[in-house]
Amino acid sequence: MTNSLDVFLQSPTTNDFPNLERTPSSYNPLQTYDLAKGNDKHYQQQYADMYFTRLAMLKKPVEQVAAEAWDDFKIAGETAKKVDRVLAVRQGQLCWIVGTVYMEMPLKPNVLDDISKEHWIAAPPPRAKFTSPNGQDQIMLEDESGRIRLTGSFLPMQLLVTGCIVAVLGTENRDGEFDVVDLKVPDLPAQPERWGRHHSQVQGGKNNQQNGTPQAGKMAIVSGLGINGDEGDTLCVDLLLEYLLGEAAGPESQVAAANISRLLVAGNSISHGTPIPSREDVAAKKKKYGYDPTAYNAAPTERLDVLLATLLPSLPITLLPGLTDPANVSLPQQPLHPALFPHCRAYSLIPGESSQDPGWFDTATNPWQGDVDGWRVLASGGQTVDDVFKYVEGEDRIEMMESMLRWRLVAPTAPDTLWSYPFQLKDAFIISECPHVYIVGNQPKFDTAVIEGPDGQRVRLIAVPKFRDTGELILLDMENLGVEVVKFDLFQKT
Repeated sequence: MTNSLDVFLQSPTTNDFPNLERTPSSYNPLQTYDLAKGNDKHYQQQYADMYFTRLAMLKKPVEQVAAEAWDDFKIAGETAKKVDRVLAVRQGQLCWIVGTVYMEMPLKPNVLDDISKEHWIAAPPPRAKFTSPNGQDQIMLEDESGRIRLTGSFLPMQLLVTGCIVAVLGTENRDGEFDVVDLKVPDLPAQPERWGRHHSQVQGGKNNQQNGTPQAGKMAIVSGLGINGDEGDTLCVDLLLEYLLGEAAGPESQVAAANISRLLVAGNSISHGTPIPSREDVAAKKKKYGYDPTAYNAAPTERLDVLLATLLPSLPITLLPGLTDPANVSLPQQPLHPALFPHCRAYSLIPGESSQDPGWFDTATNPWQGDVDGWRVLASGGQTVDDVFKYVEGEDRIEMMESMLRWRLVAPTAPDTLWSYPFQLKDAFIISECPHVYIVGNQPKFDTAVIEGPDGQRVRLIAVPKFRDTGELILLDMENLGVEVVKFDLFQKT
């Protein structure tokens, strides 16, 4: 048996090594979550408009699903009837209504927390869950007319959060509560065909035609790089770069790396942004004139810029902001400012050019939506799922991702417990077209599944773990949507 180390301990060969060329990537981003610029973006409107427009846009799909399911539904000879308004429900009448779910939870944060901070009172620590162990949580259903409390043994089996639009079937009891026997959600919307929005925008090399469409490679997905700028802190990230550039191992690994056509970074590339100082710190700190180097540490962004610039001559990158990145806190987070990336800026879109050419380095929004190799891809930095996690008892992130797609909402808990821009004319978080791939970054562990819709929709769900904690890189085959994991690890000498 040949020793595996013999591949390194041998005389130089005279054979010519093949000249590998990276597989091209077809890339067409959508501007779904881009906000208005300049004076057109303001925060004077009320957040209530988001709930009104959300209900107006999703009410019809929910009614269609409910009407098909409960058309001939009967209990004790009584046929279920549709009631247009919540306050029109009558006691003892079998009916179904459509509205917005509101979770009344005593442990959910409220405006009093902000008031306590304003009065210099110590704020309570953040909670991992909003659910009450003693059963004090209440589920409400509301529309333009009013609100009614939902009860029944059927409800604990359902995953519900504030903001989702549902139809409920049941009767009003003597206490004025609606006893639910069944519940319906909008379910997955229509799914576009692959290459349905193909604009022949191919990045990464020659356009290899196969049946009239470009040949696809693999998309590398990573999140939670957590760069903090310390020396020696990015050894695992350096191994990741060497792997993506084909410099980490032998010829077989180099061929596999050449098949990677794009890198998607799903948020939290920096360990933490510069914290906002407290009032005590501001009062105690002496005022300085000119530049204060202690007020801002540029090392993390500089290190990230150098790392990405090392990849960009060979590999196109889509970069999403996350919770710890230097971007706006409210969703949708806008692209990271190009001034943060002086080395990468040469590969990005020049301001004023046509948006059909996204550039080799695309700083995107969070959430983000686009077409990659013909597939519709929806991705986020993880805040949306992390907030849904606080409303429910379970720990299954894939189940939460599936529920969000079936609710047709990428951020259902915004603006209740998740900061967001106050949309007025439409709710941008509504999923109008079903994606083929749904990616959520910065999750506790890797997980994946394929779900199906009522009209044959198939969606690949991918929960991407934090690279800093797990060292895991996800590879998504853009031909069959298969998933594999590449793990990087450092062995500590004992």
